[in-house]
Amino acid sequence: MKTSTPRPGGRVLSAATAAVVALSLYACGGEPPPKPAAKTAPPPAPAPEAKAAPAPEKPAAGINQADADRTLAAAVKSALAAAPDINAHRIDVAAKNGAVTLFGTAETKAQREGAGKVAAAVAGVKSVENRLAVVAGS
Repeated sequence: MKTSTPRPGGRVLSAATAAVVALSLYACGGEPPPKPAAKTAPPPAPAPEAKAAPAPEKPAAGINQADADRTLAAAVKSALAAAPDINAHRIDVAAKNGAVTLFGTAETKAQREGAGKVAAAVAGVKSVENRLAVVAGS
């Protein structure tokens, strides 16, 4: 069997080769190598839909009706304010399902009746309950 004898300078050549490779890698970029992109987490899976509790019989209708009642009362109040012979500042208006109630005072019986007629003429009014009290000088 043949034994190999180390070559003179063989180790020097390996060290020199390693130094050249290291310098060439360093010189190529001048910057550290970029970090690998962070893995983004997959989007969360959608939560299973929970079944909603059964709704009360007419919650939306009640809310919409309340808005409709407020709107109707405001329309009647505006109509009373536009009437030249009625002092609308002394009249409060309530509405429920198209039924309008007038509260407050009127100076004369004619003003009381006139307020009822004005209220009845507003679109959406089904009935008018006139609770205006006649108070002279009010």
